[in-house]
Amino acid sequence: MSYLLLFGGLVLLIFGSNWLVDGASSLARKLNISDIVIGLTVVAFGTSSPELVVNLIASINGNTEIAIGNILGSNIFNILAILGITSLIMPVAVKNNTVWKEIPFSILAILIVAFMANDVFIDGYQKNEISRIDGLVLLGFFSIFMAYTFVLARQSGPLMEVEKITMSVPKSGLYVIVGLAGLFFGGRFLVMGAVDIARTFGMSESVIGLTVVAAGTSLPELATSITAALKKNSDIAIGNVVGSNIFNVFFILGTSAVIRPLPFSVHSNFDIFTVLIASLLLFLFVFIRKGRKIDRIEGSFFILLYIAYTIYLVGFSG
Repeated sequence: MSYLLLFGGLVLLIFGSNWLVDGASSLARKLNISDIVIGLTVVAFGTSSPELVVNLIASINGNTEIAIGNILGSNIFNILAILGITSLIMPVAVKNNTVWKEIPFSILAILIVAFMANDVFIDGYQKNEISRIDGLVLLGFFSIFMAYTFVLARQSGPLMEVEKITMSVPKSGLYVIVGLAGLFFGGRFLVMGAVDIARTFGMSESVIGLTVVAAGTSLPELATSITAALKKNSDIAIGNVVGSNIFNVFFILGTSAVIRPLPFSVHSNFDIFTVLIASLLLFLFVFIRKGRKIDRIEGSFFILLYIAYTIYLVGFSG
């Protein structure tokens, strides 16, 4: 039953996010909203809605290890697995804006979380936690990132590919309602199943969050990046990954912490370190590679690194 809840919840999350994006995009077009705005709001929020819903439900239920593990695990999966797989399909070229602004911004995001989460080490407090104040600070950084993204979109055109879906208003509304229902119940089932499996195998909720939940909720990003690579549109492939990582930390983790302060285990510093190393490697590979590319060699290295990280988690952690 736990596995049925886990995978059933995952399926509902994926279909729910797709239905929500389709319905909301169609409604936005009826209101004459531009593709740039739709791409930056409806599509961006929609592809990250599985992580958001899972984190909200985990925070409300008090499963804070899953909430933190899901974000850190998703960011690791996004860089090492998604970019690794995408670059095997087609070398991923990176724009200067991404190299000098967005990747450093994603590195800044994880460094901020590292400082916020280590209250015992930095401030001498009795426990580590990402507090509500920390959450509000993260949301403040998110608003800065969104402002930058809107300015960039106006200068260079749409940053995300927006599929032109046309439906009647009632049908669009039905898609939105069904999508939201799928996200809500899918998130609940996924968290319930993950918690039960963790208890059954004596693993920590953090490990389940970092692996199964994180990879599952990142499937929309994986699909988007692979599709972009097949269409030879590498800007979308890497922009989707880096943007998702920034979104995950500043918006989703920030929102989760505002709902309920998130206790932080010192063992999770290893996962923060892994996100940081993955982000720095991404910057380094792009910086030293001629033509600003992530080629198949770097992609293979990313995938091997992700496999090693997962083996370590399952075999030696929890």
